[in-house]
Amino acid sequence: MLGRRFLLYLLILGAGLAAPWFYPQYIQQMALLWIMVLMASTWDLLGGQMGYNSLGNITFFGCGMYISAVVQIAMFYDVAAYTSAFGAIKPEFTDEQYFMGLFLGILAAGFGAMLLSYLLGFIMFGLRGPYFAIGTLGIATAAGQLMGTIDYVGGGSGISMPFFPWAVEIRALFFYGLCFFLAAVAHLLLRWIYSTQFGLAINAIRDDEDKAEAMGIPTLKYKQIGWAITAFFMGCIGAVFGNMVGFIEPVEVAFPVATFGIFMVAMALLGGKGTLWGPVIGAVLFHVIKETTWTYLLGWQWVALGLILIINIVYFQEGIMGWLQRKFPEFFGITIDHAPPDKDAEQ
Repeated sequence: MLGRRFLLYLLILGAGLAAPWFYPQYIQQMALLWIMVLMASTWDLLGGQMGYNSLGNITFFGCGMYISAVVQIAMFYDVAAYTSAFGAIKPEFTDEQYFMGLFLGILAAGFGAMLLSYLLGFIMFGLRGPYFAIGTLGIATAAGQLMGTIDYVGGGSGISMPFFPWAVEIRALFFYGLCFFLAAVAHLLLRWIYSTQFGLAINAIRDDEDKAEAMGIPTLKYKQIGWAITAFFMGCIGAVFGNMVGFIEPVEVAFPVATFGIFMVAMALLGGKGTLWGPVIGAVLFHVIKETTWTYLLGWQWVALGLILIINIVYFQEGIMGWLQRKFPEFFGITIDHAPPDKDAEQ
């Protein structure tokens, strides 16, 4: 089992490193694939493992994007002058300034999103079930509209990110590498978390939160930690994505509730929520279908994605990974206890 797992990770690592060299024309799409994997996997920490279906994780994505932008700019220029619609200054960043600002911005985005999740947790974790889902959706929607009113960060006009100082080809590889690295770190961290007592505790919260509290599990603490982990990675990948596209707009780029906000949930459901590999499989399949329909079924792409969601939710709720585990439990190391034969019946 360990050898098979090691081989799987080795194959993924090899494919992830080799893909940009074999398909250089699709580097941006492949970078977006790793973003999708990270989004689906971190959403499942709360939605699948803990049973709290958040529709507002995109809040941390957008906030991380803006935090990173402010840090990158404020280190060398006045942010208000930089974002002025009148072009008050003509910014120029040296190589050292750009990369130092970028990496400090990514870290600040991650920790800033963690702090935000901690503060929101005191309010939102008083809600359960659909009320929690709707509440988090409301926060994400409001965040986009609120950022559009703050002139300091560009308001509705958005904000241009500092230019990558090297060649375009290197730029694509650089951001692909960052996306791949963050997705890999998130996956390995989640794998370790699920194998610890923390994993057992959040599963207990999912199965019956009241009984978990009665058993002495500090449920609020575990929920806040879980959401903070999600927020950290969402903030980091938001910072990377903002620099990758080069421009931040509050509704469609930073807080895309109707696209990325829904996609991460759909990918986890498609692959199988509550499993380690389900969100990964769902993200890969969903992204391939999305890119294919956007290319060959333009105008019908939302219909195709909508049909996938309907079929998944109505007829295939366990997802791909859930179905595979049910059909081939031995392959996944799942032991099924069979009832002993009834001797009286045999006689």
